[in-house]
Amino acid sequence: MPTIKIEGTGEQFEQTESQDCILRAGLTAGYGLAYECNSGGCGTCKFQLIEGEIEEPWPTAPALSARDIKKGRKLACQCKAKTDLVIKMRTDPEYAPINLPARFEATLSSRRDVTSDIVEFCFQAPDSSDAKFLPGQYAMLTFPDGRGPRAYSMSNLPNGDGVWEFWIRRKPGGEVSGALFDELRVGGRIVVDGPYGHAYLRAESERDILCIAGGSGISPMLSIARGVLMDPDMEGRQVHFYFGGRTPEDLCGLDELKALPGFDRRVHYRPAISMPEYASDWTGDTGFIHEIVENQLGNELSRFECYLAGPPPMVQATTKMLQLQGNVPTGQIHYDPFY
Repeated sequence: MPTIKIEGTGEQFEQTESQDCILRAGLTAGYGLAYECNSGGCGTCKFQLIEGEIEEPWPTAPALSARDIKKGRKLACQCKAKTDLVIKMRTDPEYAPINLPARFEATLSSRRDVTSDIVEFCFQAPDSSDAKFLPGQYAMLTFPDGRGPRAYSMSNLPNGDGVWEFWIRRKPGGEVSGALFDELRVGGRIVVDGPYGHAYLRAESERDILCIAGGSGISPMLSIARGVLMDPDMEGRQVHFYFGGRTPEDLCGLDELKALPGFDRRVHYRPAISMPEYASDWTGDTGFIHEIVENQLGNELSRFECYLAGPPPMVQATTKMLQLQGNVPTGQIHYDPFY
């Protein structure tokens, strides 16, 4: 097994045969390697190779600029060690995982249509091992034949039964989502690697909760809401749940929220659609979901712990609105930029 040393820190870890990249090997070992998207898109996990040889299947990943490539910078989420390595990379205790990620093969126990293009996939871990993650986190899914990995957020809560649930939207042309929808049937297997992500529920915060979701971003927001209402220590928190879809047929999650204890007292579910021209009988809110949030909560926004998930343009617009119009401190805004 190759050993990877981080220059100037004294930190080192091994990359096992089953681990697919330097980043996830380091996180599995408990080290705080800097990362966000885990998918080659953000650049947070850039490193400099000092010694050794690597495999780099995606040398032109979007996060690498021409300057990065010229200077020899690499992405830890896209490189695998071929030999022992010495690398220079940013680390920070805030990136250290609370629950160590694990990689295992799970079985699809059920699948359920949620909307025309969102399906709930329920996977069972082997030997009913604990599903250890925090509400709002995600896992990397890979087919046994190597297709993937792709990041998807869990919709359920951590549990001792080894159950990992995901609400996944079919992405047009998506290799992994297409295979999940078209090929994977009950009894089929998938490789799960997780948990990862920093947009998890801050249970210690005394602020009310604001969940803002678009599309399949409903999955981690559902996990967050479930986490709040199922935690006796968070009994005093209110949940303001905003969900945007194109048409009424894209909206979902209300039945699952209604099933939670205290829904009537504590959850404020506010759906909106962005294409009212296709819904003549719609009487609810219309427009982009970040605009709806700003119009309805306005100057109150800074009193919330804010969780976001959805398409990148929606997350970017919402983050900008919260910071500039809502005066929400950065530390109260939580999202994982892999969508």
